[in-house]
Amino acid sequence: MPIETRLSEDGQTLVIQVQGRFDFSTHQAFRDAYEHCDPSVKSYVIDLSGTTYLDSSALGMLLLLRDHAGGDSASVVIENCNADVRRILSISNFEQLFSIC
Repeated sequence: MPIETRLSEDGQTLVIQVQGRFDFSTHQAFRDAYEHCDPSVKSYVIDLSGTTYLDSSALGMLLLLRDHAGGDSASVVIENCNADVRRILSISNFEQLFSIC
């Protein structure tokens, strides 16, 4: 499965892990990962340690998650990016919208 989720022990953080290609083919699974989660979730971590490719539709999906999470007040962290993925996020100015580590 390209998208896996897990809740933190306190149930307030949802970790979404993306494996392989993060593109339009993962759109529905990515949306399902956060739209059907427990309403007590307050923050999101997107773990891209297993992500080998990211395209413009993935950038759009990340923006949709940010809107779902509360827009400017959202707590969304993108972590464990490889150099290519980090470059795409940087070129897209996503460090202005997300915490990237």
